[in-house]
Amino acid sequence: MEANLTFHLAVDLGATSGRTILASFDGGKVDMRELTRFKYPMIPLNGHLHWNLPLLYEEILKALKKCGEELSAKGAVLASVGIDSWGCDVAFFHKGGALSGLPFCYRDSHTDGAAERFCSRMPKEEVYASTGIQFMDFNTLFQLDTIKSHSPEIIESADKILFIPDALAYMLTGNAVTEYTVASTSQMLNPRTADLDLTLLGELGIERGKFGPMVNPGHQIGSLTKQVQEATGIGPVPVIAVAGHDTASAVIGIPTPDSAYAYLSCGTWSLLGIESPQPIINPKSLEYNITNEGGVDGTTRFLKNICGLWLFERCREEYTDAPDDVAALAALCLESDCDSIINPDDPAFAHPDSMTRAIADYCRRTGQAEPTAPADYVRVIFRSLAKRYRQVLNWIQELSPIEIKRLHVIGGGSLNSHLMQMTADETGLPVIAGPTESTALGNILIQLRATGHASSLAAMRRIAMASTQTKTYSPKTNA
Repeated sequence: MEANLTFHLAVDLGATSGRTILASFDGGKVDMRELTRFKYPMIPLNGHLHWNLPLLYEEILKALKKCGEELSAKGAVLASVGIDSWGCDVAFFHKGGALSGLPFCYRDSHTDGAAERFCSRMPKEEVYASTGIQFMDFNTLFQLDTIKSHSPEIIESADKILFIPDALAYMLTGNAVTEYTVASTSQMLNPRTADLDLTLLGELGIERGKFGPMVNPGHQIGSLTKQVQEATGIGPVPVIAVAGHDTASAVIGIPTPDSAYAYLSCGTWSLLGIESPQPIINPKSLEYNITNEGGVDGTTRFLKNICGLWLFERCREEYTDAPDDVAALAALCLESDCDSIINPDDPAFAHPDSMTRAIADYCRRTGQAEPTAPADYVRVIFRSLAKRYRQVLNWIQELSPIEIKRLHVIGGGSLNSHLMQMTADETGLPVIAGPTESTALGNILIQLRATGHASSLAAMRRIAMASTQTKTYSPKTNA
């Protein structure tokens, strides 16, 4: 083993599945490999959907133990660990650290209509002016308002309210913090003050003290507790507050030499945006429902959430006469000539009982041909996503201080060559696909910065470029 290698563990949690990535850094580039992978489906319980947070904690302990054993055999130690996850959802803890029930899942229907209910008390324009966050019913602001209305005892008895990565870090270290990037997804953070907005908290009737102190990516939350050390056989490893929101970590991992780009984090959700030097909050951004989420070093992720490959994944569950292989299924789009187009963000596609039926019903309502075969559905979904990307990209460019010259696509969807080419053709921009592991890479890069191996965002991006490979899709001139 090379003497100058350092080792870092990224815990990367997505919707219903997660993994841990063990990375080594040689001073110039990062090598990553998957250490563990695990699933945690949403739990239907008493009419609601919840997350099994103790299971996530247990899986992290397993990964730490495995990591410790492997590194010990090499005569090495783990330098740090960081956790990223989806946004918006929170966990509640009693005084003393015991978990207060299972966290609600953002896909639970109890928040249907929650944004409208809250904005009947506080004008939508006022909420947006304070936060710059797009309106979605599952934003933390509306989740907490719903819980306060239906089950006030949950909030009243809580000593701490923590976002998912912060909750897991609290369980590992005993220290409670609120990490800036994941807090920015909540629609409770004011980007001008860089803290939770007291007026909004007042409307909820929740004290600021129930949340941990605000920290930025790169802050050392603490070290593993003695109990965790004993359970895993590993030492007092520092736990770093990385960019806790997975998209924020993914953007850090983009291998780009400059800022003249837009990014598309392509997975279950599609998140399309730019890295802006300041928030963009005005009547037009409100009209387009574009969000301003926290990035690293004072940057703002000016982006819009688009219902992404969730459509494809849900349809795939219903196919009985189509290939099981994802790539082969995606290739079916070449075998169809169905030209129907859907709006991926129509509420009909949020959580239907049958996605294929929802798409067929939408096409019928809008006077278009209904897809019939799996190939039709795949083509409709991919073409509709590409056209939605073009529409949103045009909105962002209209408001952006940055000239967008290319589109970087990161995440698992970047492997979908058919969707990537359609996106290049629709937008007229070169599409730079990859890396698929941008989120884990961004997580690791912040750990490197926190442990003294990268001094700036530019330095982290240089490491990203040295550590990844990409594929370029050029727009077809006859598209």
